[in-house]
Amino acid sequence: MSNEDQIRQRYMEVIARIEAAAARAGRSGNEITLVAVSKTFAADAIEPVLKIPHRVFGENRVQESYGKWPELKQQYPDTRLHLIGPLQSNKTREAVELFDCIETLDREKLAKTLAKEIQAIGRSPELFIQVNTGLEPQKAGIAPDAIDGFVKDCREIHDLPVTGLMCIPPVDEEPALHFALLVKLAKRNGLHKLSMGMSGDFETAIEMGATHVRVGSAIFGSRG
Repeated sequence: MSNEDQIRQRYMEVIARIEAAAARAGRSGNEITLVAVSKTFAADAIEPVLKIPHRVFGENRVQESYGKWPELKQQYPDTRLHLIGPLQSNKTREAVELFDCIETLDREKLAKTLAKEIQAIGRSPELFIQVNTGLEPQKAGIAPDAIDGFVKDCREIHDLPVTGLMCIPPVDEEPALHFALLVKLAKRNGLHKLSMGMSGDFETAIEMGATHVRVGSAIFGSRG
């Protein structure tokens, strides 16, 4: 079996698992957006998924994304690109230009810079706030007890189009606890989109209400 066929087969298996998890929760698979995480993979590995067709992809780094996505977006103009890795303030302009959704809004300085660049460029990506549900010092994100105030500031001070929350649970803890917390925080702030769940736990995330799941290795295979 060719590498392209393997990628296609893995993709279809992920879709089947998404639909099964949604059914268990009394939901439709159409309610869940699969963000195919293509970080570190070259264009020739991404194209088989684009040809399926699949149109929503996640990348970690602005610089790496500029190396492959402008050309791919020319060929597949309806592609939506999500930034799911940390955004440095000095890369904000490039991120606003290239990405359709930024899932990692995680601090006041970035909110201010995003507001400035969105106004300057006249292009407004969808925005998710990253929540550090495990309060891990090495991980980015707003602390859960600071979310209400941060959402309010994003809306009222910076006029930012925040539509959802995102989290990455600690690797050594039960992810369902963190997903439940994210659901609670989103509901309290009137946010309807939840990016939670990756290759190892996306089915649990769907059963708990995820609208977006970020799946990479289960589709593209292991990274080198």
